[in-house]
Amino acid sequence: MPAERFDTVISGGGQAGLAMGYQLSRLQRSFVILEAHQNIGDSWRLRWDSLRLFTPARYDALPGSRFPAPGWSYPSRDEFADYLAAYAAELALPVRTGVRVRRLSHDGDRYLVESADQRFEADHVVVTSGFDRLPTLPAFAAELDPGVRQLHAADYRAPSQLRDGGVLVVGAGNSGADIALEVSRDHRTYLSGRHPGQVPWRIDRRVARPLTRMVFFAFSHVLTVKTPIGRKARPQALAHSGPLVRIKSSDLAAAGVERVPRTAGVRDGLPVLEDGRVANVSNVVWCTGFRPDTSWIDLPVFGADGAPEHGRGIVRGQPGLYFLGLLFQYALSSSMIHGVGRDAEYIARHLAAGGQSARSTRRDTRAERARQPEAR
Repeated sequence: MPAERFDTVISGGGQAGLAMGYQLSRLQRSFVILEAHQNIGDSWRLRWDSLRLFTPARYDALPGSRFPAPGWSYPSRDEFADYLAAYAAELALPVRTGVRVRRLSHDGDRYLVESADQRFEADHVVVTSGFDRLPTLPAFAAELDPGVRQLHAADYRAPSQLRDGGVLVVGAGNSGADIALEVSRDHRTYLSGRHPGQVPWRIDRRVARPLTRMVFFAFSHVLTVKTPIGRKARPQALAHSGPLVRIKSSDLAAAGVERVPRTAGVRDGLPVLEDGRVANVSNVVWCTGFRPDTSWIDLPVFGADGAPEHGRGIVRGQPGLYFLGLLFQYALSSSMIHGVGRDAEYIARHLAAGGQSARSTRRDTRAERARQPEAR
């Protein structure tokens, strides 16, 4: 099939991809944004119904825009999804929806980006689709009795999906705490896993606003790869989930949610806890995170840990390739909504500096060789 030609292909049309599009449009670059879902914002609309952002609206805007809500309100899932769609429309960003990238490779001259029925060629590619897209389940999940209703957080929408009886929520981070609190209204609920700690104030109270400002300043300007404290914090941030932000332990206790140890296996078709107890439940909600999906990137850009090797999103070993929206890419805020704009601007400046694609690097090399006198 013939390939369409662009200076830059952006793989992923979420907040990172749209922020990248804004920066490239300011530079009047030729680019296209490829989004796997049928509508912009669907990656948010497909999360659970009651989801609200942890960040106030004042920190939820993409570059060149503002979020259309009171600054200290906390938008819902749908409100943020609608904002992304309106942002793309207002800026007339060239987004192609329903295009899932199946392979990214290099033919020796330029990048090839392929979907099921379309091909694109580009000197530059910015990967903004993220990697943690495959739900993680323990191997013993397959041993649970078929009568136990199992859902991963990626598939959970509302308590109406659950069967009568108890619910074991496995994974005690923010998603697990949110879902456990919601389902506890109608079900006996157990929350399994290590307590990750909690933010010691109520984020939606007026008195907390100065603290919130300080925290977001630290996330953006203190905890970065350029500061000693940021470099020290980065490995821990990459290895562990953060503390509970909105839900507190007291909220869970007041709702009757029982904290239990880690889920370690299955006995007689039911989950077994680390202390040997059997959880006699009718439902298990796995809030056990996601694992990277890098199978579609056919390029040698990943380290032994499976993560891309980069400096502030720039892949030095693969000129013209960039990543945006990674956890702690530059700062702790890099994977947050308010952090992608700065990283996108940095990448756009690097891209526009010239001579940064693999193709132009080879041209420069050939030109340099031509200037050198022949060996005698």
